[in-house]
Amino acid sequence: MHVDIQTTSVKPVRQTFSFIARRLGADKPASRYQEATIDMQPEANFHYRPLWEPERALYDKARTAIVMQDWYAFKDPRHFYYGVYVMARAKQQDATDRQYEFVEKRQLLGQLDASTRQRIQAVLVPLRHYEWGANMNNCTVTAYGWGAAITQATMFATMDRLGNAQYLTRVGLMLDANGDAALAQAKEDWLHAPAWQGVRRLVENLFVTKDWFEVFVAQNLVFDGLLYPLVYRHLEADLNPATGNALSMLTGFMNDWYDETTRWVDATVKTAAEESPANAQQLSAWAATWRGEILRALAPLATAALGTEAGAAALAQADAALVARMAKLGIAA
Repeated sequence: MHVDIQTTSVKPVRQTFSFIARRLGADKPASRYQEATIDMQPEANFHYRPLWEPERALYDKARTAIVMQDWYAFKDPRHFYYGVYVMARAKQQDATDRQYEFVEKRQLLGQLDASTRQRIQAVLVPLRHYEWGANMNNCTVTAYGWGAAITQATMFATMDRLGNAQYLTRVGLMLDANGDAALAQAKEDWLHAPAWQGVRRLVENLFVTKDWFEVFVAQNLVFDGLLYPLVYRHLEADLNPATGNALSMLTGFMNDWYDETTRWVDATVKTAAEESPANAQQLSAWAATWRGEILRALAPLATAALGTEAGAAALAQADAALVARMAKLGIAA
């Protein structure tokens, strides 16, 4: 018996959703990232204005001085939507947890000399409070920002900052053999140690900064752009000989996360700056103001971490790198 099997192709009526097709064209298939991002921002049929700010709509483009013709001009180069983001972080967490287990099982931090342990305690562990502040600031952008192209990415950043804080908490627990004395001391340092008060003041000032795009620039571009290289590059390199690279195993996620997140932050700021000279001028003004404030705030921390001369040199290198980075984005330092 002969069986003749034939195949028939079914041509889809359309390649994507109609609201995507209106932007990309009806015959162009959309990526999952585009379908999960473009035109997701609610724009109509709101029943009331916010009681705390009745002069504005619930979602209002005028909440920032930045003006965009199309708020979906912003693109995340990582193409993160919820599914991809969760899978990427799950893989990273598995790898990072193995590194933490290796260090913890062999008690590598417990074997360090007292001076090295004190430097890690004084500079690294209090950063868990900085990460919580960065979480709050990205929450602000998510709550008041306009357009899912920005707000979904800042929501992912919000959760990332909690993850960073949790990893730093685990470092504190390792320093104290799973006791809470190191964490209690880190909180005390964050609240009262002179080296941290400038950083804490600026983090808290951002809590009450009204323009959400200014918060984005100050926190994700300038603050992180100076603090992360200072701590996770210069301090880590200085401590590695004494820790046998154990510290690098514990901060590997933070370094990888910063490199990855930098691509998204740069793409966002560059798109806004290229939109108009007015945007570029406003972004430059914000960046210059916060850069000066943050450099002054980080100076005592750099000294506490690396000493007077080495700390000043490390901070100057981080600043030079940030200035060069800003210039590529179309922002004047």
